[in-house]
Amino acid sequence: MSTRAPVTVVVADDHPMYREGVVRGLSGSGRVRVVAETGDGREALDAIREHRPQVAVVDYRLPGLDGSQIAYAVHRDELPTRVLILSAFSDSELVYRAIEQGAAGYLPKESRQTEIVDAVLACARGETVVAPAVAGGLAEELRRRAGGARTLLTPRETQVLTLMAQGMSVPAIAQELVLGATTVKTHVGHLYEKLGVSDRAAAVAEAMRRGLIE
Repeated sequence: MSTRAPVTVVVADDHPMYREGVVRGLSGSGRVRVVAETGDGREALDAIREHRPQVAVVDYRLPGLDGSQIAYAVHRDELPTRVLILSAFSDSELVYRAIEQGAAGYLPKESRQTEIVDAVLACARGETVVAPAVAGGLAEELRRRAGGARTLLTPRETQVLTLMAQGMSVPAIAQELVLGATTVKTHVGHLYEKLGVSDRAAAVAEAMRRGLIE
């Protein structure tokens, strides 16, 4: 028999009967201990901050804060909790946004109790869990966004960005590309605007995150 301590969990869903069912299923597994439950997003975040559970199982649509906002706040504040979202919505953009904001998993609400328990345990182990029912849509959303990212920059902007990533200064880039320094600065300004950043380091980091440069 395993002597491993149960995974601690906060549950948030504004439908009492569904929430009770999730709590009952998790607690009944013998591998999970629910430390708090609520029907409000802000209360859920407060409970996460207070109890610091390993996993928070939250509905996507909640009053106060939605699941993605909770995931973002947990990630931003570096809390030791991984957020698993249960949702009646499987739209690929919502799933992408949730994962991008820091969610560790995304399951449809119609998932079986055993699937929810397994997902909670996987999240607690540091894994990312996306149900097969939404994984296809997520993959397509990633492909779509990647394609958009590749066409976001002009060839010249990509050249400038690549040289910036190599640590070259504006004058050095201008010399390398046989351009005026003012022209290079204009390209850099466009890069910052398109990538939503305000400095060189952030531009390079964001470009790498988007796969625009290696």
